[in-house]
Amino acid sequence: MAPPVALTVNPLSSLLALSEEDKASRGVLHTPREIAQQPALWRTTLDRLRGRHAEIRAFLKAAGLDSAQKPTVLLAGAGSSDYIGRSLAPLLRRLWQCEVAAVPSTDLLTHPENFIAPGRRHLWISFSRSGESPEGVAVLLQALARHPGIHHLIVSCNAQGRMLRETAACKQVLGVALPDAANDRGLAMTSSFSNMVVFGQALANIDNLDGYAATVDSLARAGEHFLHAAAESAAHLAGQSLAKACFVGSGPLKAVAKESALKLLELTAGKILTASESALGLRHGPMAALDHDTLLVAFLSGDANVRRYETDLLEEIGRKRLVTTRVAVCQSSGPEIRACAEHVLESAASPPLADDYRPPLDVIFGQLLGLFFSLRANLKPDCPSPNGAISRVVQNFVIHS
Repeated sequence: MAPPVALTVNPLSSLLALSEEDKASRGVLHTPREIAQQPALWRTTLDRLRGRHAEIRAFLKAAGLDSAQKPTVLLAGAGSSDYIGRSLAPLLRRLWQCEVAAVPSTDLLTHPENFIAPGRRHLWISFSRSGESPEGVAVLLQALARHPGIHHLIVSCNAQGRMLRETAACKQVLGVALPDAANDRGLAMTSSFSNMVVFGQALANIDNLDGYAATVDSLARAGEHFLHAAAESAAHLAGQSLAKACFVGSGPLKAVAKESALKLLELTAGKILTASESALGLRHGPMAALDHDTLLVAFLSGDANVRRYETDLLEEIGRKRLVTTRVAVCQSSGPEIRACAEHVLESAASPPLADDYRPPLDVIFGQLLGLFFSLRANLKPDCPSPNGAISRVVQNFVIHS
């Protein structure tokens, strides 16, 4: 008789299968579920835009998107919400054919006039999970008072947040609340991040939603597969003696690298020190921090020319023996990728996704690294900051006018 086949247990599924009492005691009541639900929820988020398509399209037209003098578009948010804007700016710039820049709301609060060109039309798109961030609310209210000509599109996961409530009667403001399931209850933004990115991608494709729907289907199918492989890899890496992590990405995937670094830092309460850079930028100083205690994760571009720079970097790091663990995250791998990384994770989207559309998918690996390293550090991922250094929503502070 043949021996029984050993079944691999998905470590993420194992957490999801715990009793509610065990989840609560271990601090995994929310975060694993919010990571796992993402592929299915992306379709729901697209449906939310579809349901308000005419209203949103009319608002963008009123903001000047169809005019000869198109608006300057600012994508505003803080922390993860800023990285949403950074992941979307190249796509919006290309499809809307206008100036688009991601600007942290923290910068807009302290130096607003640096980002407002006199005599130009402006459209600000604000991203916020809670809609309660002190600087996000302050920036919005100050801009409405001082620059009434600016149009504002607010994308939030909290229908009851201040950003949506306090601007509901403003004619130059349109607020959109994403499905409540995207309003993460855990401390770290996971599902909220990827769903706001999907909404932003849909905005970019506002005149071709049927075409973008095919992209969302591809994202969701790849995400369902990627969750399993990424969880296996993240749980394995969390078992190694690693004290630092460096994430590398180029173009829109640089935002994925930044968000992944933040997730690992937040969910481990800083016990794992993290950094992020572009493949070409890493050589300009940050490479000095790499050592054998560092996990190096590279989100490899689908563009062959860009990927050559990235694999050159991985080969150089290997040749210099700077780290012992290199992870390549890509859509498909070949010998040249497998030769320069100890671990290769394929997202296997079919048809392949352009880099502009990969952030919701690729960021799942960074989220899972945060989850499993948090557990390794004996922390509670839902609330991993035992000293209260950070919280789910940034605490109120004095706004100086």
